[in-house]
Amino acid sequence: MVEYSTHLDAVFHALADPTRRAMLGHLATRELTIGELATPFRMSFAGASKHVRVLENAGLVKRTIRGRTHLCRLEAARLAEANAWLRRYERFWNAKLDALEALLLEEDKAKAKGEGVER
Repeated sequence: MVEYSTHLDAVFHALADPTRRAMLGHLATRELTIGELATPFRMSFAGASKHVRVLENAGLVKRTIRGRTHLCRLEAARLAEANAWLRRYERFWNAKLDALEALLLEEDKAKAKGEGVER
């Protein structure tokens, strides 16, 4: 259980940064070099590499080095683990939103009934 929590902590830490989230989005389409990942953000190779390292430590990215080229690819399994954890709370929010919807529908019915009487 501790290992699972540690993985989730690393995933959510990695996802907390908008640059890293955008990098994952780019990697969802294909493998990219670190230079290609850096380009949209106008950052250095070193800066992009630091972001990739955080993503690697979270298990979200796999880096392969071929000569001087660092290729990165998305590893979605940890995202699936985070999604499973978040889904536990989906039932809670769905119940709250269903209750709110019922309350608003009752309010609309009461207003409609009140408007009908006043005419």
